[in-house]
Amino acid sequence: MGSFSIWHWLIVLVIVLLLFGAGKIPKLMGDMAKGVKAFKKGLNEDDEDPSAKSQQIDTQPAANTAEKDTVKH
Repeated sequence: MGSFSIWHWLIVLVIVLLLFGAGKIPKLMGDMAKGVKAFKKGLNEDDEDPSAKSQQIDTQPAANTAEKDTVKH
């Protein structure tokens, strides 16, 4: 008695289709998928090693000065 039967889910599906229409549901799912992808991308950016970022920043000025020295000669 506590769980939903297939008939309950079918009634919910019909009500959702009547409220939103069949055309809006794929658009809503696409927007939700884009949001999930953006969320995962944000998590991956936070997981990157901060020391690797500082090493990249440290090596860039050294490369720029080496380029300047070769240009002068």
